[in-house]
Amino acid sequence: MAEPEKLIPKHGGYRRLKSFQVSQLAYDVTVRFCDKYIDRFSRTKDQMVQAARSSVQNIAEGSQASGTSKKTELRLTNVARASLEELKLDYEDFLRQRGLNQWRCEDTRRKSLIARRYQTADQVARWAKDVYDGQSGQNGRDGPDNKEQSTESTPSIRSTYPEIAANAALALIAVACSLLDRQLAAQAEAFEQEGGFTERLYRIRSQTRKKK
Repeated sequence: MAEPEKLIPKHGGYRRLKSFQVSQLAYDVTVRFCDKYIDRFSRTKDQMVQAARSSVQNIAEGSQASGTSKKTELRLTNVARASLEELKLDYEDFLRQRGLNQWRCEDTRRKSLIARRYQTADQVARWAKDVYDGQSGQNGRDGPDNKEQSTESTPSIRSTYPEIAANAALALIAVACSLLDRQLAAQAEAFEQEGGFTERLYRIRSQTRKKK
């Protein structure tokens, strides 16, 4: 026998969401990045940290609100996605304005970071050091592919720490954005098929009247 529909279904549990976990990691990495590479008096620092924080907070708030408002969940998840897009542009501007390379999607270093599925900023920092050291032949596995790294306008043999750190953050943001895109699609489909709190309230009240 099917379990009766609940007026307020299970909700929250955002800490188990992969989108939350990766966004939180991107947030931690961004705080470190800004402390190290962005002028502490710059408005850009505050904007980058706030954009990263916004993505995490809105995923959590949307998940918590889903029990009574699917519409609010959708809206807040979309805000989280938009915040990551803003953060992505800040990192891209950082690289562009300093003449540093933005790694292509097929770059082996970028792929290696994503494949490792790190959970802490310390792990990402150690990976960045391995990549940097690997350029000197100390770690061939993580060493860069010069063909992938170079561009027509700014050929480069060796990546700097800021370039590696910014590209690491961009890789994490790309993963979080992809996860949120799928999450938004699933939420939209569920809302179309099941409706929100008002529709659920009507269904449950109708079922209760029929029983009486």
